[in-house]
Amino acid sequence: KFVKDSGKAGPVIGALLGAVPQCGFSTAASNLYAGKVITMGTLIAIFMSTSDEMIPVFLSEQVDVLVLVKLILIKVFIGLIMGVVIDLIVRRSKKSYNMVEKIGHVCDHDHCGCETSIFKSALRHTITIFAFIVVISFALNTLIHFVGEETLGNLILNKPVIGPLIAGIIGLIPNCASSVVLTQLYIEGVLGLGSLMAGLLAGSGVGILVLFKENTDAENDDMKDNFRILAILYVSGVAWGIIIDALSKIIL
Repeated sequence: KFVKDSGKAGPVIGALLGAVPQCGFSTAASNLYAGKVITMGTLIAIFMSTSDEMIPVFLSEQVDVLVLVKLILIKVFIGLIMGVVIDLIVRRSKKSYNMVEKIGHVCDHDHCGCETSIFKSALRHTITIFAFIVVISFALNTLIHFVGEETLGNLILNKPVIGPLIAGIIGLIPNCASSVVLTQLYIEGVLGLGSLMAGLLAGSGVGILVLFKENTDAENDDMKDNFRILAILYVSGVAWGIIIDALSKIIL
């Protein structure tokens, strides 16, 4: 309700909430967007500002706190800017916003009868999402294990433009492991600041996974909407990564 009532300031609130170091807000945002409670700009702001596992990894490796704060602020700023811009574009487009709230969509989708018990509905929905994430995460972690972090690092090493392009793809992997891999490679000096930020800006933890599961109304072209959001995350993440690469000496 707080985010919805914030109106045009939604992306600002979203960017700040996304900075909290865990993927809870990105998954919640996916559900709220599927229920047409928040705008695309707010969703993008949350996705781009979220750092997933970057903060705990930085803290565990005792990286300079000032560097960490700068990176968080950069992500929040970029998420805020992109969210506001996306909302302006959508509002001025012919399609405009059709924000007819359908939060009941989540209940209807799970056939759980929200009208009888909100606790039962929430519990069933949570268990379904949890099981879905566990299965996909297991498969992705297994793949990353066999591919190897070193192999991923070699793909990005010393490649100014190609680095952010590849890091952005890694960031899109809907799993906490992608942010861990990217952050660890940055700490070890395997990839630059621009590549790190490209991957983290494009990534949203399991948020994108939940979006594709919940935002599935064929009548409203929701699946096309999901791929559009995915493209925005990747293209803008890579673009900002390249810019940050060029300004890395000034930033840090």
